[in-house]
Amino acid sequence: MLQTHAGELAALMAAIFWTFTALAFELAGKKIGSITVNLIRLFMAFFFLGIFTYFSRGQFFPAGASSHNWIWLSLSGFVGFVVGDLFLFRAYVVVGARISMLVMSLAPPIAALAGWLIMGETLSPKSLAGMAVTFAGIAMVVLTRQKADLPPIPGYPKEKPKKNSFRFSYPVAGLLLALGGATGQATGLVLSKYGMEGYDAFAATQIRVITGFFGFMVIYTLLGRWHRLMPALKNRPAMTSLTIGAFFGPFLGVAFSLLAVKYTSSGIAATIMSIVPVLIIPFSVIMFKEKITPKEVVGAFIAIGGVALFFL
Repeated sequence: MLQTHAGELAALMAAIFWTFTALAFELAGKKIGSITVNLIRLFMAFFFLGIFTYFSRGQFFPAGASSHNWIWLSLSGFVGFVVGDLFLFRAYVVVGARISMLVMSLAPPIAALAGWLIMGETLSPKSLAGMAVTFAGIAMVVLTRQKADLPPIPGYPKEKPKKNSFRFSYPVAGLLLALGGATGQATGLVLSKYGMEGYDAFAATQIRVITGFFGFMVIYTLLGRWHRLMPALKNRPAMTSLTIGAFFGPFLGVAFSLLAVKYTSSGIAATIMSIVPVLIIPFSVIMFKEKITPKEVVGAFIAIGGVALFFL
């Protein structure tokens, strides 16, 4: 059974790992900034992956990769790690890991759109219906009916309520950042599957991490942030959270996601990996003391149901 469902089990483990990493990176990002977190965590992930591949393949670096592997996995790393995570990690700071990961449940439908554009895959009516259900579940969480006594969003002026109108329950900027993260992750996943072409999943992840690390080095240099690196490294609570996030995220989480798409269909893997918004709810309550309404719980389950309908 384990061999028969290897891809599905890998996807489930990836979802669990990403739950831990989202919470850890939210903690670290609020202490030292999202761009610094990205730079350090990718550096850590490179060594985690190198140590693993040294014992599993006898090679610390991703040797043996073809030019096809390097080109497409590097492009995947740029789109997924640099562009996607640049948005996502800022979203962690603005709206938190729970809402960010809920919006990230749009990644599977976006992956299907990317597959249609890049690889010529088709979209069925059931897929379009699943996309609509996912959007409905997310809207149930992030939208609320405007009331006269509704407090304003922190940092935003209170608006005069309009009859039968809706407003966002969270800052729009944070929701758009999370959407950018979903788009980057989804497109990166499609490019990864095309780029692996039978290559080792962990070595493939290392290629993606290398591209992501150098991408953030360029961003760090252009923004003149190098003076922030040493204070961040000396921040013990932030580094503890960051190390946990790097181990479970770009090392185990991403590698297991590639194992998942290698041994099962992209749709099934993406559906299972999309349960993070549900897994993260109890941790958000315990760790961050978030007040979660029944409507938000129901909305999260509806969003996941939409993803399941989309692919199954």
